[in-house]
Amino acid sequence: MSGRRQQRVMIPPINFIFKLLQQQSLVQIWLYEQVESRLEGKIKGFDEFMNIVVEDAVEVSEKNNSRRSLGRILLKGDNITLISSLE
Repeated sequence: MSGRRQQRVMIPPINFIFKLLQQQSLVQIWLYEQVESRLEGKIKGFDEFMNIVVEDAVEVSEKNNSRRSLGRILLKGDNITLISSLE
């Protein structure tokens, strides 16, 4: 058994986003070429281009540790670098 390699199953990004949507998980979104700020909120919808509707969005500034409430936003998929669950 020690000589066998375990193979990890990769899930497509769309399936991961759908899982976060179903679970109403709080997510953190890293933005493309904006390393000083992140977005946090709950995903309410998305499309095939990974344009995402985020409910109760908050902009978190890494530079001065401030938080700014944005409400409901539509985030274009081209601007997203990373999505992670905060739960």
